[in-house]
Amino acid sequence: MARIAGVDLPKNKRGEIGLTYIFGIGRATARQILDSASISYDKKVNEWNDDELSAIRNFITNELKVEGALRSEVQMNIKRLLDIACYRGLRHRKGLPVRGQRTKTNSRTRKGKRKTVAGKKKAPKK
Repeated sequence: MARIAGVDLPKNKRGEIGLTYIFGIGRATARQILDSASISYDKKVNEWNDDELSAIRNFITNELKVEGALRSEVQMNIKRLLDIACYRGLRHRKGLPVRGQRTKTNSRTRKGKRKTVAGKKKAPKK
């Protein structure tokens, strides 16, 4: 089993897909990594030999910020926005969408489960 940046890569997936299991690596970056190590995109993770694995590890450690370092950087960026109390920071603080999406409908991912508010009672007729 290939272990890179503290993540166990799935054995039976193509290399291009297997690398995306690492936080901070998408398809384009995975292709860039495999190109630098001169490995075919279609070669499965369990078919990589030790030289290829070390080439991939070296590229990732020297060129990219992944996993813990990237997560902490993202959290620091959000904390900075909260501290300066800019619009985006306020949206983060309130738990609302940050990038201009509508909130009257949708945006349930950010707002959470619906909280029903009872309607106003009608006054009885005299």
